[in-house]
Amino acid sequence: MGGPTWCGDQPLGWGRVDDSESIRAIQRALDLGVNFFDTADVYGAGHSERILARALDGSREQAVIVTKFGNTFDEDRHQTGTNVSPEYIRRACEASLRRLNTDYIDLYLLHVWSLSKEESAPVREMLEELKNNDIIKAYGWSTDLMECAQFFAEKPGCTAVENELNVLVDAKDMLELCERFDLSSINRTPLAMGLLTGKYKSGSHLPSDDVRGKEPEWMKYFKGGEPSPKWLKKLEAVRQILTSDGRTLAQGALAWIWARSERTIPIPGFKTVKQVEENIAAIEFGPLTADQMHEIDEVLGERSPKFR
Repeated sequence: MGGPTWCGDQPLGWGRVDDSESIRAIQRALDLGVNFFDTADVYGAGHSERILARALDGSREQAVIVTKFGNTFDEDRHQTGTNVSPEYIRRACEASLRRLNTDYIDLYLLHVWSLSKEESAPVREMLEELKNNDIIKAYGWSTDLMECAQFFAEKPGCTAVENELNVLVDAKDMLELCERFDLSSINRTPLAMGLLTGKYKSGSHLPSDDVRGKEPEWMKYFKGGEPSPKWLKKLEAVRQILTSDGRTLAQGALAWIWARSERTIPIPGFKTVKQVEENIAAIEFGPLTADQMHEIDEVLGERSPKFR
């Protein structure tokens, strides 16, 4: 919902957005029982946080707000680098509080993929300080690196890790770490950046201001602005299982995550009220069954410990 954002000529956002529709979609989610909203200061160079604040006006206490820090940006919507100094973290937190129109942040996540322990220690200390002062309620790290997540997890103020997880990309080790340290697993790419909605097929092409249209090096689901044949093949292999019992493909993908672990919190992106309603309707079906999870593991040639 931040709209186009750039790093040099590399798009980082999800294309153009309609702010009015964004606000309606958030409010519809709230009406249907969703209370967990994930954003970041760098999304739209602060625009996403401002939109969330507008949508939650008068309903702040009903929501759990997650935002992130660590990426620097300018008013022209360009990401300019990273900064994790204690002084910057405090300034970034204060700026997010203003944009979100709140006096506290429920969960504050480090948004830098990798740091050494020496670099991470002062970050963790500052987050503990912010928590002790009731400026944030808890903190965590958005990363798939085990050593980073574990370093934060050793402190009581860390309650979550935000990691990639979907039916096509499991995260066995990270889920085991979350179990060991009593953390929530907030799941990035639960719909594989849109691939698991079924909207994109071979030949589909994304616009140039979409991160999937001119993909960065880390992008795997889309190549050359089109869905990757490798991942489309994996999707087709499990489509029938995910859409069983009357689910849409997206609803089946969310059901897999709920079945994978009781600690998972998928955060599917959305741009419209219709997408919100479809995602939330997945709750009516509940998680996939153990047999369905077994079948998916067999088809993909993978094994999740819980379903061996």
